[in-house]
Amino acid sequence: MVGLDGDSKVLAIARAKAAKAGSDVTLDHGMAFELPYPDSSFDRVLSSLLFHHLTRENKGRALEETFRVLRPGGELHVADWGKAQNTLVRAAFLLVQLLDGFKTTADNVLGLLPEFFRAVGFQEVEETARYMTVVGTLSLYRARKPR
Repeated sequence: MVGLDGDSKVLAIARAKAAKAGSDVTLDHGMAFELPYPDSSFDRVLSSLLFHHLTRENKGRALEETFRVLRPGGELHVADWGKAQNTLVRAAFLLVQLLDGFKTTADNVLGLLPEFFRAVGFQEVEETARYMTVVGTLSLYRARKPR
């Protein structure tokens, strides 16, 4: 298992937690849109609450990089803010947008992530679950790199 983050402080916290738990995990410093791994390195990639922080351009770059490092038949799993389930949840998501920026979160709230996955070549793209939270709709997505 390999973890990646662009924040050295977050990595230090994660390393301490992994050591305490006795976990054998590699934690690397890097950015999702410039992955420091060779082609076809992983069977699965998991992204949790990252994409709403990225510009549209960097969302595309991160997905291209993810596609590159996945083996044929590999899966992408994403948990991130998705299209609002109703007007109340949409209004609540304004708080996230105020904190994280309207430009980076707009694609998420419009439900565009699956379209972006398909644009780089992922297949079998689906939203597998959605959860209404006090600050927005959390969506879980799965996509597969063709064999």
